[in-house]
Amino acid sequence: MNTLQGKTALVTGAASGIGRASALLFAAEGAAVVALDRAQEVAATVAAIHAAGGRAIALIKDSSAEDDVAAAVATAVSEFGGLDICYANAGISGGLVPFFEETAKRFSEVLHVNLIGTFLAVKHAASVMVKRRRGSIICTASVAGLRSGAGGMPYSASKAGVISLVQTAANQLAGSGVRVNAICPGLIETGMTRPIFEQARARGSERRIGQLNPLRRAGVPQEIAQMALFLASDAASYVNGQAIAVDGGLSTSHPIVLHRDS
Repeated sequence: MNTLQGKTALVTGAASGIGRASALLFAAEGAAVVALDRAQEVAATVAAIHAAGGRAIALIKDSSAEDDVAAAVATAVSEFGGLDICYANAGISGGLVPFFEETAKRFSEVLHVNLIGTFLAVKHAASVMVKRRRGSIICTASVAGLRSGAGGMPYSASKAGVISLVQTAANQLAGSGVRVNAICPGLIETGMTRPIFEQARARGSERRIGQLNPLRRAGVPQEIAQMALFLASDAASYVNGQAIAVDGGLSTSHPIVLHRDS
C-alpha cells in the first residue's frame, strides 16, 4: 500500500475498463487522481475513489482534443500541485471491417483518438514533468500493435504507432528524468471488447475465449492496472522506452488453432 503516496496521476479513458481499474488502483496506492473521459460514467469512477477515502477529480473531456488534454494537465497542477504520472489509456476499436470496405474516414478517426490523443497526453504531461526532472508516462498500446491477428487494420496501425511514439518520446526526453513506456494488453474484457465476450456467451463458447494464449484465458482490467502501477512507481525507475506485453503469453508465438484427431 501507499506505493504512490504523495503523487498525482492523470488517467484518460477512466470511465470504464482498464482506465477505471487503474484510476482506482492508483488512488488506493495513495495517488491523487485526475480521471478524464468523454463518457459521463467517469463520475462513477471518482465517486468510488471518494467512497474509499481517496482524492480524485472527474473531467468529462475529449482525450483527442488538445485544449482538453492541456486543461486536464493544468487541473492536476492547480488542484494537486503537480503531475507525476500520466496514463494515456483512452482508445477506440474501430470494429472489424473487411479490408476493402474500410474507409479513410474511419481509419482517420481511430488514428486520431488512439495515436494523436496519446501523443497529446505525452506532450502536455512531459512539459510539466520535465520541469520537475521526474515523471512516468504510460500508454496503452496492444498486442495488435506487435503483429497481425489481434485487431482491425486501423486499430492495429494506431497501436503500432503508439509503440513507436513511446520509443521516440523516451529518446526525445533523454536526460530529463521522465520515463515513457507502453503496455500491450492481450484479450481483456472491457467495454470495447464486451461484444466479443457476449457473443461467445450467447453461443455457449465462453470457455474458448483466450484459448490461443498459454494461460488459456482472457485477462481482466485489474491485471493491466497492476502493470500500470509498476510502471508508475519508483520500482520501475530503470524501465524506459519499453512496450510490455500483458497477454497471457499470446505474443510469444504465432497462435494457431490446434486440431485434435477425431
